[in-house]
Amino acid sequence: MDSNDTQEKCQVQLRKGALELVTLAALREQPVHGLALLRHLQHFPTTAITEGTLYPLLDRLKREGLVDARWVQEGDSRPRKYYQLTDQGEHKLTDLVQAWQQSVADINALLAAPASAAPSTQGS
Repeated sequence: MDSNDTQEKCQVQLRKGALELVTLAALREQPVHGLALLRHLQHFPTTAITEGTLYPLLDRLKREGLVDARWVQEGDSRPRKYYQLTDQGEHKLTDLVQAWQQSVADINALLAAPASAAPSTQGS
C-alpha cells in the first residue's frame, strides 16, 4: 500500500470520527438548510462529504433529539428544510468538543515526546 492510500484511509477515518461534531458545530449559530450546510462542510478538505452522507446523519441527529428541522417557504422557490440545534444538541456539542480537545492534546503529546517520556502506568 502506498502512502497516498494510507493518507486517504486516515482522512476517511478522521472524517467519520468527527462528522457528528462538525455538523453540530456548524449548526450552533443559526438554523441552516441542508444544502447550505453541505456546501459549508465542503469548504474544508477534512469535512467534505456528499448528500448521501449528510442527510442520513441529519435524520439520525433529529431522531436522537439533537437537532430540530422545519420546512420554510422562501418566496416562490420550493420549501427548504432548516436544521438547528436543540438544547440537548448544545450539550452534546459541548461534550464532543471536550472529548475532541482531549484527543488532540493526547495525540500532540504523543507526537512531541519519545515513548520513553510517556507517563508510566501501574501494573503494566
